[in-house]
Amino acid sequence: MIIAGLDLETTGLDQAKGHRIIEIAMILYAFDPETGAHNLRGRYVQRINPERAIDPDALAVHGITYEDVAYSPKWCEIAPKIVKLLSAVDVIVAHNGHGFDLPFLAAELLRVGQPVPDTLSVDTMLQARWATPMGKVPNLGELCFACGVDYDSEKAHAAEYDVEVMLQCFFAAYKKGFIKLPILEKEV
Repeated sequence: MIIAGLDLETTGLDQAKGHRIIEIAMILYAFDPETGAHNLRGRYVQRINPERAIDPDALAVHGITYEDVAYSPKWCEIAPKIVKLLSAVDVIVAHNGHGFDLPFLAAELLRVGQPVPDTLSVDTMLQARWATPMGKVPNLGELCFACGVDYDSEKAHAAEYDVEVMLQCFFAAYKKGFIKLPILEKEV
């Protein structure tokens, strides 16, 4: 099976208020759910010109300025490639994917007339309450700590870095039986 780790950085949190994607990272692995073995198959990292200002609160999180993305392609130019990549994937893995990344991505695809691939997904945040003492949903740093994955807060909130460490956590937690794949749950 092919899995894709996914993360977005955006101009703000509310797509309905015109916020847009400014960075997308997808790292693809061939993954054997029987053994947990995984082999890197590719990566796609792209900054995007959002055609609007970046909110100060978002800038404070990811540090991406409008000047950093001003000469990047526009979303309508890369959206077809995103659809093609996601259509070739069996499962998308994202931290806060169900609460933010996947709905935001779907709305942005629809906004430019692209179909939303019907791909199964795993949200490492929702499946990892075991990673925190009180059972709250963990941030990525807490999940890394629980999985023994080095986490550099200085590199955090760059989409590619976040996907890399999140996938390391996914692989470690999957091998221990702490994270389940939706495709396997359907087969049972």
